[in-house]
Amino acid sequence: MEKFSVVLVDDHLLFAEGMKSVLNSVEEVDSISVASNGKELFVLLYQIKPDLLLLDLNLEDESGLELVARVKKEFGSTKIMILTSYDDPKYVKKAFKNGVDGYMLKNSKKDDLVAGIREVVAGEVYFGKGVSLPNVHSNLTKGKSPFEADDRFVQKNNLTKREVEILSLIGEALSNKQIADQLFISDQTVSVHKKNLMRKLSVNSTASLVKIAFQSRLVR
Repeated sequence: MEKFSVVLVDDHLLFAEGMKSVLNSVEEVDSISVASNGKELFVLLYQIKPDLLLLDLNLEDESGLELVARVKKEFGSTKIMILTSYDDPKYVKKAFKNGVDGYMLKNSKKDDLVAGIREVVAGEVYFGKGVSLPNVHSNLTKGKSPFEADDRFVQKNNLTKREVEILSLIGEALSNKQIADQLFISDQTVSVHKKNLMRKLSVNSTASLVKIAFQSRLVR
């Protein structure tokens, strides 16, 4: 993996110092900068244009969730990993709707944190241990299909029924193998459908597919 730069945003200085120590032990990390609020963050973003942003949700001057939307709008190529103590599925859902690439809890182990960072930088979505979304399959108990998408969205993007199913499951942060097991198809078939979805929806990352799954209301 190539070297990458990191900006950490957290207003707890002791935690930030501890995180810098952890990040310094990751050989691919090229530089580490720290901001304690949104104002300091944007100064660093314009100066550094980092590859990865590690962001707490609880900041003094601005909601981390709102910062995500602003960062993604102005610095779309920067990957964002939420690092927080909030495990409420509603926060997780909102974070991914706003465009984050990963979500981890602050009580995570060092090895899990490093693995998550590497996956996010590589363009994958990462859900840390203890992180979950609301029960997206609750419609099954009401006799409804869990894979219902807006007809206009499907027609505009020329999606097949299978692609809608797979996009929905991607939105749940399931791996290719988990999707394959649920739909009784091979991992390779899932990979092909995933590539077709990226092409049709003009995106180049799993995180972008997750965001689209939320926006198209495939994940509720």
